[in-house]
Amino acid sequence: MSRPSKGARLWPQSARFDNAGILLERAVWVIRDGSTKRSTGVVVEDDRKAPPEAEQALARYLAEKHEPPREGHRPLAAVPVADVINIYLRDCAERQARPREVAQRAAALMKFWGAKSLAQVTGETCRAYVAKGGTRRQLEDLRSAIEHHLREGLHREIVRVVLPEKGAARERWLTRSEAARLIWSAYRYREIQKGHATGRRSRRHVARFILVALYTGTRAGAICAASFEPSEGRGWVNLETGVFYRRPEGERETNKRKAPVRLPDRLLAHLRRWKRMRACVHHVVEWNGAPVRDVDKAFRNTVADARLSADVTPHVLKHTAITWGMQNGMTKEDAAGFFATTVETIERHYWHHHPDYQREAARKVGGRPRQKPDRNDRKNGEQSQTNVLKMAGRPTG
Repeated sequence: MSRPSKGARLWPQSARFDNAGILLERAVWVIRDGSTKRSTGVVVEDDRKAPPEAEQALARYLAEKHEPPREGHRPLAAVPVADVINIYLRDCAERQARPREVAQRAAALMKFWGAKSLAQVTGETCRAYVAKGGTRRQLEDLRSAIEHHLREGLHREIVRVVLPEKGAARERWLTRSEAARLIWSAYRYREIQKGHATGRRSRRHVARFILVALYTGTRAGAICAASFEPSEGRGWVNLETGVFYRRPEGERETNKRKAPVRLPDRLLAHLRRWKRMRACVHHVVEWNGAPVRDVDKAFRNTVADARLSADVTPHVLKHTAITWGMQNGMTKEDAAGFFATTVETIERHYWHHHPDYQREAARKVGGRPRQKPDRNDRKNGEQSQTNVLKMAGRPTG
């Protein structure tokens, strides 16, 4: 009896050497699916956990492997969740603000839900998914995929995805000394080859990314996509006027706002100098003269070299920028406009950093009530008594 297939999965393929010990092929993550084996091209650095780039390659493979049927109004038990996710990836993923992350979450969903039908999407299975390490954000994507499938008329009944409670909002932000350590760690880094430091400064683009994020509070994707000239699909920085147009022309507005922002003078001077010195020619963040999709991997390594905690992610830089703005006395309205968020978000998560936060209330709650009326109070009281005596017909002298 043949062993049942484990389905498509990622596998760390070992490096290959010739008889003289010369490296022929580096260790890479491959997709194994029965007798099929396909390389992702992603180098193995930790064989215990595949990186996001390999997970994304697996998601693309799964989407390409199977053309999901689009027969209308099927019963829930006849609709595989894998088909629902594949249809969502094909129809909607490219319209998302960060399609790569959508693909990564889809790959995580496939591992648990791929062999199940829509009839098996219940509160019990949703809780089991979370218990196995699934996240609320992944389940939100599953809910969106199922709702899209229903809107397309491909199944008939309502399916409820039960979400776990929202976690506490992140409070992590960098102190000035931590931010300096992070920048210098990226700027001074020298690439290591064969155990020795070389002259290649291969993380200076990360240092530039950190500075832009700290000065503007812009999300990582918008910074990495920004150029110095208007172009399709990219925001751009006008070095003449000093305005960063974060949202590409024609891109629809989402909850992740990308309003234009005035660049602080210091950052504008940095950007003009980087372009003049050709450190970045066409884009705000470049690596070897080409734009980068993201800085996630290099940023993680920089955080480790700076000896900061692993919870420091690129998004922490946005929290840091807003926190520093509050500490410097920025108004809620100015902060909401500059950082492309809402006044309610500023009040809920950042206002307690402001020097005027509850200042008046704290002053009054600890004060003593006045024991004696002041001079004006006494004068007003005497006048009121005189008026009363006059009205009563009594002498006032």
